[in-house]
Amino acid sequence: MPAVWLCLVALTAARASAASVEVYYAPEDLPGDRLAALYDQATRSIYVAVYRLTYPPIVKALVAAKKRGVDVRVLTDREGLDDPKVASALTTLHLAGVPIRINRHDALMHLKQAVIDDEVNTSGSMNQTGSANRYNDERLDVIRDRVTTGKAREKFLALWKDEERFRDWKKE
Repeated sequence: MPAVWLCLVALTAARASAASVEVYYAPEDLPGDRLAALYDQATRSIYVAVYRLTYPPIVKALVAAKKRGVDVRVLTDREGLDDPKVASALTTLHLAGVPIRINRHDALMHLKQAVIDDEVNTSGSMNQTGSANRYNDERLDVIRDRVTTGKAREKFLALWKDEERFRDWKKE
């Protein structure tokens, strides 16, 4: 094979495996809406670890994903359970069959990440709330990189399985 072709093949392979990061800021980029759109595209799994989840379009997207047969799971912090918006969101997810686990340890479950189809993971300062989408100064990073996404998935699953630090949430 000519050297030019080998260079083109190598360049194409490098581009195909290259990571990409999209950065969205609130309020101008409406990152919560962008996250809901990612959930709408999921076909296999959505693993959400977030301190607060209340934004109705995100809740709706997670419920729709569950109804499509996507493996949807949510880890969140127990501190917000008295907030009516948090309770409503969790109840809606629970009634749709989404398993939810909350921390039982003394520290916060303060991650703000989602792993989607083992292809995309998100991070940043943004909780999945209306205020984070429209009012707060927030950042959402959408990362398309198999290595980083794999690490995020493994962390989520380790937390999910940790019976000492997390427990199932049930509507009380």
